[in-house]
Amino acid sequence: MSLPYEVVKHSLLYISEEMGVALRKSAFSPNIRERADHSCAILDWSGRLIGQAEHIPVHIGSLPHGLKNTLAYLEKKGVEMSPGDMYVLNDPYIAGTHLNDITTIRPIFYRGELVAYVANKAHHVDVGGIDPSSISIRAETLLQEGIVIPPVKLMKENKIMEDVVDILRNNTRIPDITLGDLRAQIAANLIGEKKLLDLIDKVSLPVFREAVEQIIEKTNQLVRQEVAQLPWGRAVAEDFLELDDRDLVIKAEVEVGSHGFRVNFAGTDRQVNKPLNAVLGVTIAATTYTIRTLLGPDILLNEGFTETLSIHAPEGTLVNPVKPAPVAAGNLETSQRIVDTIYKALSEIIHDRIPAASTGSMNNLMMGGTHPETGRAWAFYETIGGGGGARPGMDGVDGIHCHMTNTLNTPIEVIEHYYPVLFMSYRFRDGSGGVGRWRGGMGIERSLKALAPLHVAVMGDRSRHRPWGLKGGGEGAPSEYLIKKANGTIIKLSSKDVATLNPGDTLIIRTAGGGGYGRIEK
Repeated sequence: MSLPYEVVKHSLLYISEEMGVALRKSAFSPNIRERADHSCAILDWSGRLIGQAEHIPVHIGSLPHGLKNTLAYLEKKGVEMSPGDMYVLNDPYIAGTHLNDITTIRPIFYRGELVAYVANKAHHVDVGGIDPSSISIRAETLLQEGIVIPPVKLMKENKIMEDVVDILRNNTRIPDITLGDLRAQIAANLIGEKKLLDLIDKVSLPVFREAVEQIIEKTNQLVRQEVAQLPWGRAVAEDFLELDDRDLVIKAEVEVGSHGFRVNFAGTDRQVNKPLNAVLGVTIAATTYTIRTLLGPDILLNEGFTETLSIHAPEGTLVNPVKPAPVAAGNLETSQRIVDTIYKALSEIIHDRIPAASTGSMNNLMMGGTHPETGRAWAFYETIGGGGGARPGMDGVDGIHCHMTNTLNTPIEVIEHYYPVLFMSYRFRDGSGGVGRWRGGMGIERSLKALAPLHVAVMGDRSRHRPWGLKGGGEGAPSEYLIKKANGTIIKLSSKDVATLNPGDTLIIRTAGGGGYGRIEK
């Protein structure tokens, strides 16, 4: 392979990583600064993904879909991109995830010619809505989840559009933090632009364009070579999401063959008036992630890979809802169940590469209130790890963020410093992994005591349907969500619930363990 090809390929990856470092280091919120809940990518002149950092699968997989939707939206509005522009949006039905994920896009021009786009997504802790942190099972329409921003100009001629910023400022409970994170996103895109133009200067525009085509073509060839070595076949599986006393069905038919991969979600339940609907971008991202894990480490996630993957998601279902259905947890929880369902089907075709089910949830915790010392509103969001599913030849990993999240934890010291809570426990749930020749990973117990009145919301799963094992392995322990009142009374929450904590009350979250793999030999 030619030197320019290698230079461009690796430069695109490193530029994406550098964008991510800049975004994280300049962000205001612990959610981005500590947990790294953000993603950066580079797309070519036609919107094809060509470079991405090792960030969050649900972000990366949806960015090309979101960019193409954005370009179509702007074209319909008669808006033409110009040098010095930057665009912002969070409408899930365009951007492809949920309202908390604000996307910024910078078109890159080289000597007056559009040559690429740099983009990033970052999870903002609060964008308005019915409850603090903007994620709540109480939301029954998209508008109850927060402000909806269609694609609009955030920068023109390299100047920030302050009227757009003011709209966001007036629709969040924590404006200083929200705007600090937004400016970090702007800075990340500007760094990406500079580095990309430096790269084109070094190799020349014709060489850059040729290298991009080679990157995509080479990826496609590598995928097809690997598919040729896999067992071929077709299988169907279903798995469940918990909603009150109902179970919502995710169903997938998966086919592996000479064409590549086909995934059909026909038979999945219809959309609901609760935020478990996953917009098409999330479904694309979750499916792409799952299939990508079957392939070798040299396979890049770009258009060459996605050309080998066909996805059918019927409109009006949990995996492709119609606006204005609420979608906040579709990005968080339904994405995880899509992964589990596809893996379950693949386990019938490819017998030696598929892991047992992991914790199956991002185990989301949202909190907010008025700080007793400052008198100012605050909002907090985090996801909590769980048990990884056991794999052929290896135990599941204990206490890890699994599959579609890929974030870090928020250190206890940081949370206690900024918010009126005191942590009482943070430990593995001993014995929570499913038994088997290789055991499932252990879940986590994380509990905190309220030092002031605060509103909490939990958004989890796997409290009724435990993470399944494979090849005779046992199920992981179920999740639990509890409130221990100051007087010692225990209140059991559902896996998707809201509550108020008074001073002295303790919230206890116990995440599910991973499924085991293989029978124990006696």
